[in-house]
Amino acid sequence: MTVAVEHISTDQPPDEAKARDLDYGWQGGNRVELLENGETYFPQVFDALRKARREILLETFILFEDKVGLELKAVLIEAAQRGVKVVVSLDGFGCGELSPAFLRELAEAGVAVQMFDPAAKTLGIRTNWFRRLHRKIVVVDAEVAFIGGINFSADHLGDYGPEAKQDYALQVTGPVVADLHHFALAQSGRQVRTRRGWRRRQQRPSPWHTEKGDGQVRLIYRDNVHHRDDIEEAYIHALSQAQKRVVIANAYFFPGYRLLREIRNAARRGVRVQLIMQGQPDVLLAKLAARTLYGYLLKDGVVIHEYCERPLHGKVALVDDDWSTVGSSNLDPLSLSLNLEANVLIRDRAFNQHLYERLETLAKNHCRTMPENRKQRLWLWRLTVGFLVFHVMRHFPVLTGWLPAHKPRLKPFEVQHHDT
Repeated sequence: MTVAVEHISTDQPPDEAKARDLDYGWQGGNRVELLENGETYFPQVFDALRKARREILLETFILFEDKVGLELKAVLIEAAQRGVKVVVSLDGFGCGELSPAFLRELAEAGVAVQMFDPAAKTLGIRTNWFRRLHRKIVVVDAEVAFIGGINFSADHLGDYGPEAKQDYALQVTGPVVADLHHFALAQSGRQVRTRRGWRRRQQRPSPWHTEKGDGQVRLIYRDNVHHRDDIEEAYIHALSQAQKRVVIANAYFFPGYRLLREIRNAARRGVRVQLIMQGQPDVLLAKLAARTLYGYLLKDGVVIHEYCERPLHGKVALVDDDWSTVGSSNLDPLSLSLNLEANVLIRDRAFNQHLYERLETLAKNHCRTMPENRKQRLWLWRLTVGFLVFHVMRHFPVLTGWLPAHKPRLKPFEVQHHDT
């Protein structure tokens, strides 16, 4: 018996008209809820999936066959068996260790499983490292959506141990869910409705219709063709307008010069700028790269905290009293120049204040703060390593640009098994 699982690459829309159609604006009247870590995120997502009546669209960078992944599989299979259309898009690198049996069970239950740019190992090593599907989006019945940085893996739960990740996501209801639904459909290669058609579905009664919210929300994303810089430009614009405070909590921090300059300039004009970065990294290079920037930022008054309790995996920020962002994009060359990412921008004072309080608690209670006059001992090896890390990271997007770019394609690959 052969079960077909789809193999998809969606680096770019097929034409200019579609690219323009996927340029989303601000939507008012949304309710947004911050979900911190897996303990909050997974129960909310699984509850939404169990309530699904028509459709589930899910895409994630990582899905492991651990207790979280197994529960997700069971929930998706149950949904498909009761007639819900389920489409799951997985990254070929982040989900490259999933077993054929795991995928087969989903496919046999009627789940449409798609793998973005999978590749066989070379000498036992996966080599498809770059231009990944790094988004984490779930949309249920075009009525409730989740977006952020949390993957479907047990290392987002506190009981995983010292390596459990600190992370954030968002649950959204309201008009912007239609944009998230349209985007997820388009990226999965499915047929999408016109804007009028997909927004009309929001008016149908559903379990997710609650009191109208006040949040202005906008979906932004990056691809490798028409929207290369949208997320970076959103940060730059918000920072250039900052007057009071800026807090950025980001796991992998090595932005380009324009973004660094806006961070520095905000601090120079008296804005309180705080960066929360990894002190206990899951990738050592990330910490080394970020630290090469400390001197540049500290001398102009930027406050730098290193989160040391466990690995930081968050990708959130806030500016002043009402602007915030939550999503999948780090501020490093992979996210800003190569990966497929998605964030939402939020204009909501109550949400901004809640996020600020959570990040302030993190900074005060679980971080060490770098001294303003911090000086490294300039040992020869430290100078050499710092020089190499800085310049490799600085030129990383250009170097990887020499590699073949993904091309849009949708073709099946097969997982085979034999009946006994």
